[in-house]
Amino acid sequence: MADDRLYFRQLLSGRDFAATDMIAAQMRNFAYLIGDRQTGDAVVVDPAYAAGDLVDALEADGMHLSGVLVTHHHPDHVGGSMMGFELKGLAELLERVSVPVHVNKHEADWVSRITGIPLTDLTSHDHGDKVSVGDVEIELLHTPGHTPGSQCFLLDGRLVAGDTLFLEGCGRTDFPGGDVDDMFRSLQALAQLQGDPTVFPGHWYSAEPSAALSEVRRTNYVYRASNLDQWRMLMGA
Repeated sequence: MADDRLYFRQLLSGRDFAATDMIAAQMRNFAYLIGDRQTGDAVVVDPAYAAGDLVDALEADGMHLSGVLVTHHHPDHVGGSMMGFELKGLAELLERVSVPVHVNKHEADWVSRITGIPLTDLTSHDHGDKVSVGDVEIELLHTPGHTPGSQCFLLDGRLVAGDTLFLEGCGRTDFPGGDVDDMFRSLQALAQLQGDPTVFPGHWYSAEPSAALSEVRRTNYVYRASNLDQWRMLMGA
């Protein structure tokens, strides 16, 4: 796809949206807007804190929201209860505009429970399913480890990696539903992706906000382990 047709924005919580929210600023979440400039269709990845700001941003760019992609169920990505706070997110977005919410089938129950959104309002997917946004095709990759149904999104030389893979490190595996062995397998599967896509993580925990997968593989300590035994030692499991 021609670069001038692909609409892709990486937005930082506490700066680009939810600018006055101290939790949003502390958590340093990335949300993503992905769309087709020609048709005007766009999806938002992981709307939390101030989902309305994200819809406002894409509408200001002449786009209209046609769906939501969810990497995983944690409240800093979709809203819900966290550390005694009620975070806004997906539920508030759906009150404004009714659109499909795309989740991995292993994450649907978790997303419903944490956000209060009925299961019937979620669209569940298998690994390898594709979601079209205009003529932009997004492949959904099931990458369990941080949560049972964590998923990443692959499109046009970009990997939106959620909390599976950061530029430095990976998502924690000690939360409910986390699994050290699954995380190893997911990270190894991402390492084998063709074409050296640019990694766009779910949080800004590194100097740069994105980097080529080959660079992440070279510098990220999570790729020092070449087998499960080494990985378990690395992770203290």
